[in-house]
Amino acid sequence: MKVAVGLSGGVDSSVAAAILKKQGHEVVGIMMRISDDLPGAKKGCYGTDHSKKAKMASAVAETLGMPFHVLDLSKEYQAIVMDYFVDEYVSGRTPNPCLRCNPRVKFGAMLEKALSAGIQFEKFATGHYARVEHRTGNGRWTLKRALDSTKDQSYGLIFLTQEQLGRTLFPLGGITKKEVRRIAKDIGLGTHDEPDSQDFYDGNIADLIAAEPKPGDILDTAGNTVGTHDGVWRYTVGQRRGLGIPSGTPLYVRAIDAERNVIIVGEKSELYSEGLVASNINFVSAESIASGKEYGFRIRHTQEMISGSAEPLPDGRISVKFREPQWAVAPGQAVGIYDGDAVVAGGIIEESA
Repeated sequence: MKVAVGLSGGVDSSVAAAILKKQGHEVVGIMMRISDDLPGAKKGCYGTDHSKKAKMASAVAETLGMPFHVLDLSKEYQAIVMDYFVDEYVSGRTPNPCLRCNPRVKFGAMLEKALSAGIQFEKFATGHYARVEHRTGNGRWTLKRALDSTKDQSYGLIFLTQEQLGRTLFPLGGITKKEVRRIAKDIGLGTHDEPDSQDFYDGNIADLIAAEPKPGDILDTAGNTVGTHDGVWRYTVGQRRGLGIPSGTPLYVRAIDAERNVIIVGEKSELYSEGLVASNINFVSAESIASGKEYGFRIRHTQEMISGSAEPLPDGRISVKFREPQWAVAPGQAVGIYDGDAVVAGGIIEESA
């Protein structure tokens, strides 16, 4: 079978390609170029030195004896991911760019560009730690958590469509990170000791936003002015640093009201929520939510599963009730809904409840 593998210059995608080659597939490596090399802070998935990552991916392809192509998706990435990232922060929300990029760019625009460039493939594979299976009962493709729960990346894939899941392979879904590094070392891949990728952006968020300072008030939960800020986009729910408010008790950002241009702060105990309401629901392994059924939830990449129940609302949104209150539930982030290992659905958090 002809398989295109999304290479990043890291160990995971390298080993995914190696496994597929060993299984006898006809493999081609593709990599998306999303920006020029940048000084300073990391911008996007490959850090500041894209050319270095591309060279590493090319070396992997040469070692494995497969073709390799770099596809320019800088315009698509800017329009789909970076502009969205900025707009959400300006709106007082906390976006998750990876959940935007995966379905729309990595599993979307990149494959369209590869096909238009004449690169032929039947399936697309990545180095994500997740599993995909076809359920004969309801005929749907099922996205499942990786067997290595410490590296599971299914949360980042909750907005993939059925069509995308149907053409996707995750060769690393059933093995551990330790095994991946061992395989890479055994077959002589130079990526075997590459560090794991980190955050999408490690600079100052304000540096990405071409906006003049917009001063406003910082209020406590009683509505009293306790400080000032110079732009709501500089803050996120749960933030403590940078508030500049003298207080005997540590204060955290509790809410952001971009329309009123105010930041609301409170003590740590005031940031716990009983649940949330989510919109933009993408059903993955099921076609609907069972009212009152016990589900598992995840609202961050690195988080233990949260127990609770879900209720479909008449307007298409979903109301989630946690078994135990959760801290710093941020609008703009995403919620993954799980039934055991299977991803039932994903949605964007509109509000905590």
